[in-house]
Amino acid sequence: QVHLVESGGALVQPGNTLTLSCAATGRTADVYTWGWYRQVPGKQRELLAGITHDDKVSYMRSVKGRFTISKDNLRNVIFLRMTRLTAQDTGVYYCNAPIGETDYWGPGTQVTVSS
Repeated sequence: QVHLVESGGALVQPGNTLTLSCAATGRTADVYTWGWYRQVPGKQRELLAGITHDDKVSYMRSVKGRFTISKDNLRNVIFLRMTRLTAQDTGVYYCNAPIGETDYWGPGTQVTVSS
């Protein structure tokens, strides 16, 4: 089992930068790819970025060039640095860690982009 806790969500103005953190405990060595997702009301949770155990990264087109995923292997923390935020980035952000057929999720952290 993997336990995830996201933090860093806030109310920010458009154009600002925000970094989210996901603290992971448990079977972190068994996770091949970590992911950051976003969910807005009425829509499905969508994958924004992923990072593999050997630091290969991938991004959804709408955030590529603005968001950066990274991880600290010693502290077992996964980051999502978000720049040039817009109102469309508003949502609840979740950290994801799949092991086999089981998906582990944190409780999420709210990001609101508004002037």
